[in-house]
Amino acid sequence: MSDIKFGTDGWRARIAEEYTFANVRRCAQGFASYLLNMGHAGQSVVIGYDKRFASEDFAAACAEVMAANGFQVWLTETATPTPVISYSVVARKAIGAINITASHNPPGDNGFKVRDHNGGAIDPDGLVQIEALIPTDVSGVKSLSLSEAKDQGLVKIFDPAPDYLAHLGKLIDVEPIKQAGLKILVEPMWGNGAGWFTRILEGGKTQVIEIHNVRNPIFPEMKRPEPIPPNVDVGLQKTVELGCDVCLITDGDADRMGIGDENGVFVNQLQVYALFALYYLEVRKEHGPIVKTLSTTSMLNKLGKLYDVPVYETGVGFKYVAPKFLETNAILGGEESGGYAFRGNVPERDGILGNLMFLDFMVRTGKKPAQLLEWLFSKVGAHYYDRIDTRLPSLEFRDNAKAQLNTLMPETIGGLKCVGKDMTDGYKFMMEDGGWLLIRFSGTEPIIRVYTETLHQDLVQAILDDGLKMAGLK
Repeated sequence: MSDIKFGTDGWRARIAEEYTFANVRRCAQGFASYLLNMGHAGQSVVIGYDKRFASEDFAAACAEVMAANGFQVWLTETATPTPVISYSVVARKAIGAINITASHNPPGDNGFKVRDHNGGAIDPDGLVQIEALIPTDVSGVKSLSLSEAKDQGLVKIFDPAPDYLAHLGKLIDVEPIKQAGLKILVEPMWGNGAGWFTRILEGGKTQVIEIHNVRNPIFPEMKRPEPIPPNVDVGLQKTVELGCDVCLITDGDADRMGIGDENGVFVNQLQVYALFALYYLEVRKEHGPIVKTLSTTSMLNKLGKLYDVPVYETGVGFKYVAPKFLETNAILGGEESGGYAFRGNVPERDGILGNLMFLDFMVRTGKKPAQLLEWLFSKVGAHYYDRIDTRLPSLEFRDNAKAQLNTLMPETIGGLKCVGKDMTDGYKFMMEDGGWLLIRFSGTEPIIRVYTETLHQDLVQAILDDGLKMAGLK
């Protein structure tokens, strides 16, 4: 039995090594005990899963544990996007959810995510409590066979799509999008987003073309189902070959998203988030707070000043974003990885709704993605972003690097004066141009990330190189 630790968004591990049926059942028992301790005995829980290897079987194992602990289980009938699972918590008046998914991780991984009664990520204190309640071995796990649980009415198989689609209809009018005559390339990355845009936008003049839309757990033509280059390069190329107006991308479980413009150029995650802020503030005329992680764009701060709305910054991960999003009744919440939440929806990333919002932005303004980006830059100036992910060289590397970074305060980074340092979540160094360099260890993988955003396109690589040296990677 392995020592299970929850990271930025739940627990992820390699299938058949740490990620086994025994360990998944232990996680489910920890969540059941947590809910029981909170006084939720006998209430309902939603359980869903993605298209990775054996995800449906791991989900069934979780259902058996939750049922044995006396919970009513709503088990999705098929692989289901994470945002749909999250909304089902609200629609079914459940007390929480379990989602079997490793999101954008490599093919050999799977994961275990938990959600609260709002359909959002459970806060860090709650995750610590769940970890502490995970039994040390399977002898501490209660279980009831799935067939028996069904016979007793404790597990019900359901279709979550109708509730979610009805909810979408209250947040966005898709009819103008359907009649706009757009040609859309959809890249669901072999994952749970397949078929959803075709279903939502069928019956009008707009044409939807999907690629990589069947189940294939090895994710051919990409390293992993993460909605960034080079994983999306095939989709961007197809966008140009087929003469499409936009490429809509969803990651493996469809909570994160990406955009490719009409020229097959990737619109990075920071640009997309700033575009959403411009869309809400200028086009939808909705004003209110914006919540961002420290790893995402300073363009939001500039837009906040222009439109006189507050911008709140949190640590990385929706376990930090969701509580602040709810507390402030924000119009938007988001992070650098391409996950965005929208007012009126659950406090969770939603790649389906996000892509529909982007289409609505295009239709309402009559602009294509590249033109929207030009409009954004006319207001806040051009910002340039890049990120380098490096696997940890050794077990000792993390501690050694942290010891060095804790005291480090360079005079310059990439030739720009360093004017501040924030250690809220990782090591963020502010530069004189308003840009930043962030060095941070992943909460879900043995990876160190070096990110930057700057107003100087010609200095991006120099800043990243200095970041790698500061982290001890060069």
